[in-house]
Amino acid sequence: MSYYIAVFKSRSATLNFAKLLKMNNIPCAIINTPSSIGYACGISVKFLSDYFFKVKELLSRQVSTSFDGIFTLDGKGAVRIF
Repeated sequence: MSYYIAVFKSRSATLNFAKLLKMNNIPCAIINTPSSIGYACGISVKFLSDYFFKVKELLSRQVSTSFDGIFTLDGKGAVRIF
């Protein structure tokens, strides 16, 4: 199973986004931001790749200046996908 990581610049935006996903029945977890991403507030929201389009839709409704991207990890590090 593959997963993606939503990265935000503020902890409050990260926590609010995780809450939004849970309210929309999207399983997620708050994790430490992987060091290969190297920036942000230190925590991120991890979710299954199966939910990517639903998450993208929710992000478009909740415009946040704190949003920094969605990443996946490969053998070489983090890759921005959105």
